[in-house]
Amino acid sequence: ALQNEEARAEARVLMRVQEQMLSPKMGENIIGAIQDHISGTYLLTHENPQFNETQALDLLRATRTDELPDPDGVDDDGRAFWTGRTLFSELLPDDLDLEFTSSAGDTVVIEDGQLLSGTIDEDAVGAFGGEVVDTVAKAYSKTRARILINEVAALAMRSIMHFGFSIGIDDESIPPEAQERIDEAIDNANDRVGELIAAYEAGELEPLPGRDLSETLEMRIQQQQGRVRDTAGEVAEEYLGEDNPAVVMAQSGARGSMLNLTQMAGCIGGQYVRGERIHRGYENRTLSHFEEGDLTAEAHGFVEHSYRSGLDPKEFFFHAMGGREGLVDTAVRTSKSGYLQRRLINALSELEAQYDGTVRDTTDNVVQFEFGEDGTSPVEVSSSVDESAVDVEEIADRVVDAEFDDDEEKTRFLGGERKPLNLSEHADDWWMEAAGGD
Repeated sequence: ALQNEEARAEARVLMRVQEQMLSPKMGENIIGAIQDHISGTYLLTHENPQFNETQALDLLRATRTDELPDPDGVDDDGRAFWTGRTLFSELLPDDLDLEFTSSAGDTVVIEDGQLLSGTIDEDAVGAFGGEVVDTVAKAYSKTRARILINEVAALAMRSIMHFGFSIGIDDESIPPEAQERIDEAIDNANDRVGELIAAYEAGELEPLPGRDLSETLEMRIQQQQGRVRDTAGEVAEEYLGEDNPAVVMAQSGARGSMLNLTQMAGCIGGQYVRGERIHRGYENRTLSHFEEGDLTAEAHGFVEHSYRSGLDPKEFFFHAMGGREGLVDTAVRTSKSGYLQRRLINALSELEAQYDGTVRDTTDNVVQFEFGEDGTSPVEVSSSVDESAVDVEEIADRVVDAEFDDDEEKTRFLGGERKPLNLSEHADDWWMEAAGGD
């Protein structure tokens, strides 16, 4: 057991989950919904599905809500229904007002704790900047944000079980006509690359500003490869559809991206090492499968196939070269960042923020007269460059709402119609005597 008040207070600050919710690094929440939780809230709110009473009760029974809200309407059979956004709103504070853009690209509007429009996805309840979680933690309390995350996770899991959600190999398949469009884009790009190589060898290629001919050729070829991948992505997105589970995960921010889907279903694209096409290998060629001096896309790491269709041996080898760079970067980055953190900790270990607002070391030398030069904690202020550190308008609205119960009085106070005022009713006796009154 903890032996004294100081130890108990320290444990209360360090060990409670909600105390670690906001990061001093960027002032955003680092705890939030992930993966299945985000997919669940997306399915619950994206197209605002309707639920009957039994379904609504089943969804909300996973949360602390003990009664159904008012229904949103009645269906064709005269039975009451509730929408997904209404059910999600039961988890929000009653006076929460918020507006932002979701990962799916639509505008989320919350007024008086009611989700009026938009999709709840990673940008709303996810870690590292989920707007709803971040706002609740700062405007209400970290404990309230912890409760919100727990309830969002529970409601999301009930939702995902209600709808059903799984992914298989066939979810990345596209119809033959889509594959034909991708193959046509690849053929056109190969033809264009051939023209660029011919112009380069004939000395007719116009160099880009600040680049020689070989650098210009490489950049032009990379542009063509990028266009192929973009085209493949557009085709794949068009044919996979918004209800595809893989697309749901990518659009909601739960897992992966549309680029991952493009490479699974359409075309993997060019492989690069240190930002350039692959050139190292045998003398004057990458592999013995190609002629010496071959500058084509295929000979330098372009992968035409998708993960679903499978790579040929040459493509697999080039892909492994590109993947190895990522592994090496990860290993090197880990050691470098770890050592950097160690040096920073040792250098800053003596610094303390004092009660007078200054930052001092152990010998009482002043390092900063005001913490961070502005005296604000990054945990308590907004992390967005578009927002001020303190929302003055919101604070003023809350103060006025708390002060006035009557809307007429509030309107008069804010500059509307003013009630006639008799100063004599409010004047002190001494003021009346000074003015010559009885």
